[in-house]
Amino acid sequence: MSDIVNGLGRATAYGGLGLVLLLLGIVLVDVLTPGKLGRQIWEQRNRNAATVLSSALLGIGGIVFTSIWTTYEDFGKGLVSTAAFGLLGLVMMALAFLLVDLVTPGRLGATLVETEPHPAVWVTASCNLAVSAVIAASIA
Repeated sequence: MSDIVNGLGRATAYGGLGLVLLLLGIVLVDVLTPGKLGRQIWEQRNRNAATVLSSALLGIGGIVFTSIWTTYEDFGKGLVSTAAFGLLGLVMMALAFLLVDLVTPGRLGATLVETEPHPAVWVTASCNLAVSAVIAASIA
């Protein structure tokens, strides 16, 4: 029975950390794109903004999953590792966004929240997932 209680405690801690990292991912995308992200997705039904945010959340989720899956025997060390790799993933996704913005015409953030579908959304989403995959692979 103590194993179950212990497991629930660990799951709660990792789940809480994962939620914080996901929230930071939402804030990151909101900062990198003009306007209020929540309003663009839920009120204006902007698919471009939803795709970019979804890719960031999936990427962070993949990093957190990999970190937990390969966690250290020491629970505290595993939590710190998950937080560190999750934050690194967020930083690397932001840097990748800025690099794509640098090498493409116009302002990437503004392009990503246009109401008409734009190919830059798929490039940015793919970049988010690729960066996250690299971080996740470095954990294992």
